[in-house]
Amino acid sequence: MRRPFIAGNWKMHLDRASITAFCAALKAKGVRDDVTVGVFPPFVYLAETVQALAGSGVVVGGQTCRPEPKGAFTGEVAAGQVKDVGASHVIVGHSERRHVMGETDADVRARLDAGLECGLDVILCVGETIEEREADRTGDVVATQLDAGTQGLDDEVLASRVTIAYEPVWAIGTGLTATPEQAQEVHALIRSRLTTVFGEGIADRVIIQYGGSVKPGNVATLMACPDVDGALVGGASLDPDSFASLIDFDK
Repeated sequence: MRRPFIAGNWKMHLDRASITAFCAALKAKGVRDDVTVGVFPPFVYLAETVQALAGSGVVVGGQTCRPEPKGAFTGEVAAGQVKDVGASHVIVGHSERRHVMGETDADVRARLDAGLECGLDVILCVGETIEEREADRTGDVVATQLDAGTQGLDDEVLASRVTIAYEPVWAIGTGLTATPEQAQEVHALIRSRLTTVFGEGIADRVIIQYGGSVKPGNVATLMACPDVDGALVGGASLDPDSFASLIDFDK
């Protein structure tokens, strides 16, 4: 039985006061022991978010990392530095990193490897643009990104430390959401591809999140899909009450 994973990617939102209030509210409410809950704050608030949520059961991670352990990379943050401030996770390959920052599949893989090497668990994002979907290339695009990010990984590392997040680029921040049928179709494709490469026993253990305008009003129907194991949430994760509703997706 795969454990659901609900994660909030705060991107470049919130300030110190709002994050302090958010963490206090989340900690006061408590989180379920049958769902993994995580938040990914801006880097400048990463250490204090870790401290604010200590003992709560909420995991905290970085939104990306640089693959090199150190160096002259102004404005970048190494995976080891993410780990050093107490974070346990890191996101790699988010569509905004791929399509706005120009990260390639090779760049994403280097970040994934760096995160794993430093002891971080990794969320690997994959997903197609609207042009790729309309050209009937969703399967090819997602499989290519998935293969680049996972081939050669140790089976147990993949199953226990890597989460896949399917985020259709056309649904991120647009208000559009893949239908449950569309989400399940791609999630099933991802699991099938992992089965082909790693075997059914490993593929069945991998957590696959959906991301793309997830909100309290649609999370339950998405989570009811057999291969949707969680959500990587943007805007709806910025409010503690909204985020709490996402965590309680089946209540």
